[in-house]
Amino acid sequence: MMIIRPVGRKDLDGLMNLARSAGVGLTSLPVNEDRLARRISRSELSFAGELDRADQGYVFVLEDSTTGAIAGICALEAAVGLKEPWYNYRVGTIVHASEELGVYSRHETLFLSNDHTGYSELCTLFLHPDFRANRNGGLLSKSRFLFLAQFPHLFGKVVVAEMRGVSDEQGRSPFWEALGRHFFSIDFAQADYLTGIGQKAFVAELMPKHPVYIDFLPPDAQAVIGQTHENTRPAVAMLESEGFRYEGYVDIFDAGPTVQAYVHEVRAVKESREVAVRLTDPLPEGERQCYLVSNTALSGFRVILVETVAPTHEVCLTPEQALALNVSEGEHVRCVALSPKEAS
Repeated sequence: MMIIRPVGRKDLDGLMNLARSAGVGLTSLPVNEDRLARRISRSELSFAGELDRADQGYVFVLEDSTTGAIAGICALEAAVGLKEPWYNYRVGTIVHASEELGVYSRHETLFLSNDHTGYSELCTLFLHPDFRANRNGGLLSKSRFLFLAQFPHLFGKVVVAEMRGVSDEQGRSPFWEALGRHFFSIDFAQADYLTGIGQKAFVAELMPKHPVYIDFLPPDAQAVIGQTHENTRPAVAMLESEGFRYEGYVDIFDAGPTVQAYVHEVRAVKESREVAVRLTDPLPEGERQCYLVSNTALSGFRVILVETVAPTHEVCLTPEQALALNVSEGEHVRCVALSPKEAS
């Protein structure tokens, strides 16, 4: 059985293995043992309620309960940009016009922005290639929505997600080569890594403060603005199905899109509900559907994927499923159905 749970110190080796398989582009999962150890510690302190909201970050792992292997990772930041600036580009428009000369022209531009300060963030989503089957991707990604639904007081009203931008197999980003390299004089992979280990001050020090005219960039750089890396497209489609939208914000390094939604409008948040547990083995006959089911504990949060009959005031679970969630008969869990497309 695959189980979502909070990360712990014992997971460091598993996270290092995940980081090695992730490659360039996932800045929040660097191949850096010290950085990952600090992130685990920060997550543990967040779950324990020992950090201010500006510092809180909740990290979850997907564990194969049979082998103990760490199959994936996902995370939630409570509020970005409250301690150090959180940058992106806003794609906007500048108009140049002269009535006397009969000139009117519109130009798309990139404005350096901190507009998402204080928003919550979905981040660090990565599923090991060996486990990309059996709806594990949906379990990993959407488990965070049950956490948002259960503990809304920990997060902002809006949640955002930065999507990985276009880069080739060698880690070359057309957008970086056209823009960032001129100001940083380092490779995209190195800049990507530095932000991943928390060294972000150089962004403010070196990035241009004035609007960048997109027309001045080479065609291959223009073409990738707001576009998603091929490996990340399923994640974008999933978020869009939950109500997330692209509002014209892109990453300052690779120009990948940032999508956002009001937390209360996310499908899995607004359709999830608490019901009581009824233990039964085997599960009752009837039409079954796939549901994400979580317990209601904070530090002991757990999520699993089950196929069961539609819950009414209670949900039917087997003793094995209840054990995975650390719940007993009559206790409450939160559940939400996967979309029909995901469940098929």
